[in-house]
This record gives sequence, structure tokens and C-alpha cells, in this order.
Amino acid sequence: MTGAPRSGYAVVVPTLARDTLADCLAALAAAIGPPPDEIVIVDDRPAPDADPGALDHPLSVLGDLRERTVVLRSGGRGPAAARNTGIRAVTSPWTAFLDDDVQVGPHWCDQLVQDISEAAPDTGAVQGVIAVPLPGERRPTDWERGTAGLARARWITADMAYRTDVLERVRGFDERFPRAFREDADLALRVLDAGWRIQRGRRTTRHPVRPASRWVSLGQQRGNADDALMRRLHGPDWWSKAVAPRGRIRRHSAITAAGAAALALAAARRPRAAALAALGWAAGTAEFAWARIAPGPRTRHEVTTMLVTSVLIPPVATWHRVSGLWRHRGARAWQEVAA
Repeated sequence: MTGAPRSGYAVVVPTLARDTLADCLAALAAAIGPPPDEIVIVDDRPAPDADPGALDHPLSVLGDLRERTVVLRSGGRGPAAARNTGIRAVTSPWTAFLDDDVQVGPHWCDQLVQDISEAAPDTGAVQGVIAVPLPGERRPTDWERGTAGLARARWITADMAYRTDVLERVRGFDERFPRAFREDADLALRVLDAGWRIQRGRRTTRHPVRPASRWVSLGQQRGNADDALMRRLHGPDWWSKAVAPRGRIRRHSAITAAGAAALALAAARRPRAAALAALGWAAGTAEFAWARIAPGPRTRHEVTTMLVTSVLIPPVATWHRVSGLWRHRGARAWQEVAA
């Protein structure tokens, strides 16, 4: 953790060639300040499905930075594996990760160089400030509020700069995290455990709310399996270590158990016990639905979506949590797996 300050940096962007990538790279190219030494775009689409021309337009917006840019493939193994592919190609002392749906601020390059130049020798990473624009004319939807939570999240790789040698020492991201969820917190905890500090910088990056299906909250429940892996790797108190919200998995499990009990008791012809269990299921589901409806716009579309998904989320979340606990029951530290 010693040596003279070095401020050269690379930018690594994992992508699925979404429409947002062009805006991300255009903002990077327009940012004032010392440009990145190198830009690594990691195409994480499965190769058989990848259209090679899908990146032509996004890369064209880079202008002069195109000469410093390489495109690699990571085979559709998820953002953790994609970032590791990018890390292996980096030669700069710092690696700044950006998601392909963010837009850096107009002075981002200047501010990033200032952030990493002022980093103490024992600082392993400097996090950017995330701003999520929300509608001003109405209350935000459940999806919009969830995205806005990124502005308060610790260590997210939407804009995160690490010392490249620190990433190499901890062997990068744990590729057992297949989604853009918890893989950043896991990396940060391992960096902190290795004796480094993580600071918040001055640079600001905009994270717009991208369009999503009304059923997106059901797909998000897969993250409960990743929480099971975090528990295995970092202990039952990993929530407090990662300064992460604990979530509702205990309530979801209780609601699911009440619903299952109601069905089983009804099948066993025990109507009174079944009614009590059903009442517990209904009360828990109603509380969950209202907690999501109350702060929102309360339009017919939003209320209907919240009602339906509030019925489905508890059993889906419980299933993913149980399957994650089973799948990761023998998980070892990533350093051992990657060795």
C-alpha cells in the first residue's frame, strides 16, 4: 500500500449492446478532463445470438477515443465475468467501471483524476456519486423508487474506480454472481477485508430509469439466491457489513408458509385452521401490497401491477432463497475457487 500516486486510468464497460450504450459512451467522450488511457468494452451477449454490427453505432460516438478502445467478448456469463474479462486487458493503475446505462457528468474525467490523485495510499477504491432523475409531476412508481435506491447504495459499479493491482490481489469479481446484484458488494467486502479503504469521490454520474416490464419485480426476486451466497461467504451479518437493506425475505417466507398451510389444511378438511392460516396470508399480502402502493402514483395500471405482483412475489422470493441456500451450501471463498 505504498508508492507514488499514479492517476492513469482505464474505463471498463460490460454491455449487452443495449440502446443505452451509445449515450453512455457519448457522455464519456464529451466529458472534460484527461481522457482514459484505454477503454475496454466487454460484449457479454452469448456469441450465437450476438449481432456483430450492434456495437458499430455506439463505438462511432467515441470520436478520437475510438483508437484507445478495444472490444472483448465474455460469452454471456454475466457482468461479474464480463468485468473480469475487462480487468485482464487493463494496463493502467486504476480501473473505472461504468454500467452501459449511465451517463457520466460533463466534468467527469477531471473529477475522476482528482478523486484518484487524492486517494491515500491505503485507499483501494473511490466510488462516484450516482444521481437518478425522477419524474417531478407525479409520485415515482415502484420500479422508479427501486432505481432511485442506487443513489444511496454503497460500492455499486455503476461508477466505481478500483486500483487495478487491488483487483488482481483479490482475484476480481466472484463469477458465481450471475446478475448485476451483490457482485459489487461482495468485491468491496473482500477489498475491505484485505485492509484497504473505499472512499466516496466528487464525480457525479447520471443513472436514468430505463423502461421495464410491469412484471420486472418478479424477475428481481432471483437476487434472493445471491443473498444466500452472500450469507455463505460473509456470514449472517453480511447485511450490516455491506450497509445493505435487509429486505423482506423473512416476511415473504412467513406469508408463503401461511398460504401453503391454508391449502394443506383445507385439503385435510380442517376449515377453521385453514381459515386462520388464510387470514394470516391475506393480512401479510395486503400489508406488502399497500407498502408498495402507498408511496406510488396510484394509477390503475400501477395499483393493478402492485396487487398482482404482491401476491406472487412472496412464494417466488422464497423459492429463489431456498434454491440459493441449497445451490451454495458448500460455497468456498472466491480466492480459493479462482486459484
